[in-house]
Amino acid sequence: MKTPDSFSDLCARTICGIFFVVLGGCATFPDWMPASGASRQQVQESRESSRVQGIQVVDVNDALARTLAASKKLAQFADIFKTTTSNNYQLGPGDIVELSIWETPPAMLFGATVLDPTSGPITSRSVTLPEQMITQEGTINVPFAGRVRVNGRTPPEIEADIVKRLGGKANQPQVLVRVVKNNTSNITVVGDVTSSTLMPLTPKGERLLDALAIAGGVKQPVNRMSVQLSRGSRSATMPLDAVIRDPRQNILLEPGDVVTALFQSQSFSVLGATGKNDEIPFEAQGISLAQALARSGGLVDSRADARGVFVFRFEDANLVEINDRSVVASNGTVPVVYEINLRDPASFFVTQNFPIQNHDVVYVANSPTTEFEKFLRLLVTVTSPAVTLNRLAQ
Repeated sequence: MKTPDSFSDLCARTICGIFFVVLGGCATFPDWMPASGASRQQVQESRESSRVQGIQVVDVNDALARTLAASKKLAQFADIFKTTTSNNYQLGPGDIVELSIWETPPAMLFGATVLDPTSGPITSRSVTLPEQMITQEGTINVPFAGRVRVNGRTPPEIEADIVKRLGGKANQPQVLVRVVKNNTSNITVVGDVTSSTLMPLTPKGERLLDALAIAGGVKQPVNRMSVQLSRGSRSATMPLDAVIRDPRQNILLEPGDVVTALFQSQSFSVLGATGKNDEIPFEAQGISLAQALARSGGLVDSRADARGVFVFRFEDANLVEINDRSVVASNGTVPVVYEINLRDPASFFVTQNFPIQNHDVVYVANSPTTEFEKFLRLLVTVTSPAVTLNRLAQ
């Protein structure tokens, strides 16, 4: 007959004692228990101590999500680079031009007049001047018209000026200016394109996507590419697919522009109670937290604590209320833990506005029930052999 003090009863009382101790500890389990990371409670308990370490723990609401989204929204080319509706093709020093001049018969300066009636009607002939390179001073030389300033002027403007200068000297002259070689109105296309090139502009008016097409297109998928446009002292970057979708962003180019195609190898890491733990790439235009969770397989229903969704990030110090200014990194960022409670239905709207950025870590904590189940399994694993041996001994 079994006695109350048998070994099996002792083990049972021990298990019950540990059980109630754990319950009394508010679901806080020993550090040596296996886990995929900190529990929601452990992250929250570190809120006070994190101030000493310089880590900010921030509850995410709709206002914060919208603020972060607005701060990380890239400016649009159409707003930054104000361009006209057409490209006024202007000449400059280094361009090579050719001039042809006609006179109405009888010609007085250029061409020759046919005097023999038997040879047909009286006509005029054009004179084509030798090709000229526009000087550093921005001028060309035209017989009987002298030095003509052409820098910053279009061919029609130059033609009208030469005709005016020849007035009273030539008989109703007509002038044609032809650009033989364009050396000044060019744009540069570099980066992750098939062939970097120096593209000359024409009076047609080339646009941003024309430049990429001339360079042979981009070498990476369009949704992973960004385009940087530099003009003078200004520079801006937009996702390439955003430029393709919005024709207003396909702006006219100007001489001296530099177009750079950039491959955006952006990714975030997802850990904890999700469908998969992985490093996941995302598009150049960015994604929201809702999209990030969906791409990771969502929260695992049997493991996840929906109240404990966290985003670990080195955030711009200007966007965070910093408790300790001494912890600001040299690059102007501070470590921040953003906390989202998906038990609140309104938080699903928040996750659609919350932007994920490069190198973010998304972590979903295990629920207390999951940790408790692991603890019970561990107790059974440890005590079961002892109970079995005791029974065999009896």
